[in-house]
Amino acid sequence: MTDETPFVPLSIAVLTISDTRTLAEDRSGTTLAERIEKAGHRLADRAIVPDDVEAIRASVAGWIADEAVDVVITTGGTGFTGRDVTPEAVEPLFEKRMEGFSTVFHMVSFAKIGTSTLQSRATAGVANSTYVFCLPGSPGACRDGWDEILVHQLDIRHKPCNFVEILPRLDEHLKRGKLRVPTGTA
Repeated sequence: MTDETPFVPLSIAVLTISDTRTLAEDRSGTTLAERIEKAGHRLADRAIVPDDVEAIRASVAGWIADEAVDVVITTGGTGFTGRDVTPEAVEPLFEKRMEGFSTVFHMVSFAKIGTSTLQSRATAGVANSTYVFCLPGSPGACRDGWDEILVHQLDIRHKPCNFVEILPRLDEHLKRGKLRVPTGTA
């Protein structure tokens, strides 16, 4: 459900975690980048790092330290193999975990792939007043995460509530507002 509130574009960075993909072969990152721009948001940056805790954490930490970045979305590394370390790399950065994101992602995923959704450790949280969402590495999972969840929650016009409305308040403890929401919408 949307209302007549003016759209507020966010600045979103995309990180693909893969030992084998190049930018040209990164269908999941491309899926997210295209959807981000189609929705009217700005692609702040896009990168690929290997399945390495320190490389992943450094990339995400750099973006959450940048006041111009509102959201970070990662793709890949959320499974159970030895090289799948995205949650281990990113969750220590969270000030607050977003337990509901994983639950809703698994509900959406279950409707499409059944019990195979158990093989994902999709996670999300707030880190340094920045939303961070970690999606699985398949283009389908990225489509599901964006189309069914994020496109709505990252749109201030989505009602009854959305992440954009509360973005300026994520850093109340820091007394520094990142995003100015139009008056009368939050």
